[in-house]
Amino acid sequence: MLLRGTMIALVATLGLSAFNAAPVAAKEETKSVFVMSRTWAVTQVSDAPVVYRATRDNNNLNPFGPPPRLRTIQAMAAIQQATGCKAIYTSMYQNISGQFFSQVSCN
Repeated sequence: MLLRGTMIALVATLGLSAFNAAPVAAKEETKSVFVMSRTWAVTQVSDAPVVYRATRDNNNLNPFGPPPRLRTIQAMAAIQQATGCKAIYTSMYQNISGQFFSQVSCN
């Protein structure tokens, strides 16, 4: 029982140490763009490699909004419009919340 309590205390201490040692990222600027009758928010989330996050505004779940469109195409267009660089399709992924993440190519 004593060993278990010691392990829990050790894990808690190490977890807090790792949390406190993590560098605080600077708040990135979010750009709002209008793509295919939808509003998207695009934010840079990583510097190396450069990764952008695109989040679509759900218009307060309004059922009488604009017609549905493919979100992947919209996300790629939103990232390109906000950054001036093309989204790399093979690096793009979507999380369970519907946010798209992608690297960009600025050639």
